[in-house]
Amino acid sequence: MSSGTIDIDEFENADADEFDERNDTERIVLFLDEHDDRAWKAATIAERLGLDTDAVSAILSRLKERGLVRHKRPYWAITDNKERLQSAYRLHRHHESAAEQYGEERLEDLRTDQMEEV
Repeated sequence: MSSGTIDIDEFENADADEFDERNDTERIVLFLDEHDDRAWKAATIAERLGLDTDAVSAILSRLKERGLVRHKRPYWAITDNKERLQSAYRLHRHHESAAEQYGEERLEDLRTDQMEEV
């Protein structure tokens, strides 16, 4: 929350510990969504969020593959498809809830002797 503010509905509907930690991907998406009237260079996003520029570039590339950001070299912006963004956020929250309820899955725990190494 680089602006120091959030929407009051988001605040009211959040769990008490929801804002404790956001991963870098969430922080980038939230930043771009909160500043959807601008396009940003990856280095500027990194600087604003206190992240490594290479990490931000890699995350932005993955987000672009998912259709959640737009890119015109060297600038990045949040998707203009708000329905897609909301759908991705709902899916993300669903996965977080499942991880909280059932614990996070670890590939090592799921591996069987019949699985091939990749």
